This record gives sequence, C-alpha cells and structure tokens, in this order.
Amino acid sequence: MLIILKLIRESYLMAFHEISVNKTRTFLTLLGLTIGIFCVISVLSVFDSMERKIRTSIESLGDNVVYVQKWPWLFTNNYPWWKFINRPVPTLDELKMIEQRSMAAGAVAYVSGTSRTVKSDKKSLKNVTVYAVSHDYDKLRNFELEDGRYFSPGESASGRNVVILGKDVADNLFEGEPAVGKVVRIYGRKAEVIGVFKKEGNNLGESLDQQVMVPILFAKNLLDVDRDGAILAKPREGISKQELIDELTGIMRSIRKLRPGEEDNFSINEISVISNKFGEFFKVLAIIGWVVGGFSLLVGGFGIANIMFVSVKERTNLIGIQKALGAKNYFILQQFLFEAVFLALLGGLLGLLFVFLMTIVARYGADFELILSVGNIMLGVIVSVVIGLVAGIIPSYSAARLDPVEAMRSTF
Repeated sequence: MLIILKLIRESYLMAFHEISVNKTRTFLTLLGLTIGIFCVISVLSVFDSMERKIRTSIESLGDNVVYVQKWPWLFTNNYPWWKFINRPVPTLDELKMIEQRSMAAGAVAYVSGTSRTVKSDKKSLKNVTVYAVSHDYDKLRNFELEDGRYFSPGESASGRNVVILGKDVADNLFEGEPAVGKVVRIYGRKAEVIGVFKKEGNNLGESLDQQVMVPILFAKNLLDVDRDGAILAKPREGISKQELIDELTGIMRSIRKLRPGEEDNFSINEISVISNKFGEFFKVLAIIGWVVGGFSLLVGGFGIANIMFVSVKERTNLIGIQKALGAKNYFILQQFLFEAVFLALLGGLLGLLFVFLMTIVARYGADFELILSVGNIMLGVIVSVVIGLVAGIIPSYSAARLDPVEAMRSTF
C-alpha cells in the first residue's frame, strides 16, 4: 500500500509539473472539457431546479386531490370536443349529494373562479382572479396565511361578505399597510378583509399572490357560481385515490341518472397526470442537454488525448531512462494515465465552478433559485474522470510499451 501511495504521489508531482510548465497548452486542452461539463451540468441543474419548483407547486395543489369537472385535462387526437362542450358543469347541489353519499372522501369542496375588479379606498385593481370556495377548501389546497385567518364555519355557511387577499393584491391595494380589518369592494359589494395569504411565488400560473378568495355563498348571491365550477375531493386515511375515483364515478353517474353503458358526462382529473407529463418533458430536455454538451465533451476528450500523445513524445527519452533504471510498465502506464485523469478532472472542476457562479447570478440577479445538487456535482466529477481514463489509455499504453534502448536514443 505504501508503494502504491508513493507511485500516486510521484505521478501527481510529474503531472502537476507538466501542467504548470505548459500553461497555454494546458488551458487550451482544458477549455473544451470545461465547456462540455458546464453545458451538461448547467442544463441538468436548470431542469432539476425547474422540475423541483413545478413539483412543489403541484404538491401545493394537492397531489392526492381529484377534480370533478366538465373538461378533461388531457385530450387524445381527434377528440370529440362537441361531446365535452355539451356536458353540464358540476354544481353546488352535486357537491352536497357527494358529501352525503361518499364514504371514501376525507374532504370535499367546491371552487369557482372568475375575474373581477377589486377596489380599496385608495386604489383599484382590474381582472383580479376571485375564487369562491366552500368551507373545506383549505383542507384540499395547501396554503399559508401571513396575517389574519381563514373563513369560520359560520361565515362560510351564511355567505358573509369577507375576503382573503393574495399578498400582491393586498400590497397594491393598501400600499404596504396592514390589510386585515379593512374593507374592499368586490362584485360591487363591500367585504371585510380577514386574512392575507403568504407570498408563494409563481405556482403553475395559479399563484395565490394575485388572487382573492371569498365564501361560495357570498359569491352565489351575486353571480352564477355554477357556470364554471369544479368539485375537489381527497380520500380518507387508509383509502386509495383510485378507490375514491371509482366511488365518485358511481355517485356522479347516479346523480346524473346515466344508464349502464352510457358515457360519463363529466371528467375526473388527477394532479399526477400533470406531474407525469412534466416528468416526460424534462426527460426529453435532459437528453437534449446531454447531446449538446456531449459534443463539447467529445472535443475535450480528443484534446486530452492529443496533449497526452505530445507529452509521451516529449518525454520518450525520460521514459527510456526510467525503464532502464527498473521502472515497470505499469508504473509508466499509471503515470501518464494519472496525468490524463488529473487534466480531465481539473477541467471538470472548472466547469462545475462556472455552474456554481451561474447559480449565484441566477439567484440574486434573476430571482430564480438555481440549485447545483450534490448528485450533479458527483456526475460532473465522474464524467470528467471517465473521459480522462478513455482519452489517456491509448497514449499511456503506448508509453508503457516503449523499448528502453530505443526510447533513450530518441530526440524530440
């Protein structure tokens, strides 16, 4: 073991000497590999960060929540849209019947969205998304309140004119002042602000920051909430999501009096459908990233192989002297192979350094949380080492096979 460590140390010193002596050549050789590692790892890091953000957003919408709606979320080719457009929209009455009949649902809620103007004494915001929700909506949609509280059972049951504002809406209407306890006008009616959502950022285009929420019965007194609503449900503990879907399908068919064999006139959608589609999308993008970065890695590998052949040629006389003094073939082999790996690893580490700098710029300059994960760092290191081994094996083998007498006679 001591001999092996000494050989590695000797190889490292020789590799470091060659690199430090030929700085320009080393820089040009490392450039291709550095760019390749930067391309691959930066692309993977961007995709990982985007996928992590999207999955977090999906989870906030409730990864075990199912949606009973008029339209499906995914369409096949040549779908019969004329059938979907004639479907009835889920109603509040159907929500009540599901609540009465369902044994698998742990929570059921109704939500209807529309765009309205929201006013305070100081300012007015147009086209604000207003969600009218039934009381158990907070059990199905994950959110946090920065200030105030959620609707009480009495407020939901009586349709009291109360409202919860998104963070951006509250800041714009009241210019940074506390919003809870103040009054806004919505649907042309006054409503007391009882809460403000905690800022959550972009959430698949459904961020609560730019939205407001009111009790469903408050909105029902002013407009037709059944025009574009959806019923949300999640299973009880110990009940699978598929069991809930099967039960909801049976209840909805019974409510709408559909005969056996007759097609459903409603859709039951799952968040997992979106999650799976995003997963497939990012897999394709990752492949594209590998293809683009692969060309740079290939160029970097050829550059390392080229510099190693030159290094062998320059040190042929020295190799002959080493072998004449008793150096074994494996010592010469590992000496040059270690140099190739060291070069590749140095280029890979420089590429990873540039990726890390990019994450800092993205975080503080573009307000995007770009994460360089440990897995991607290890991937960059492993890829660099493999490229060094592949690129250096032939030059190292040719150096190890040199005849000591002929090598000592050679001149460069």
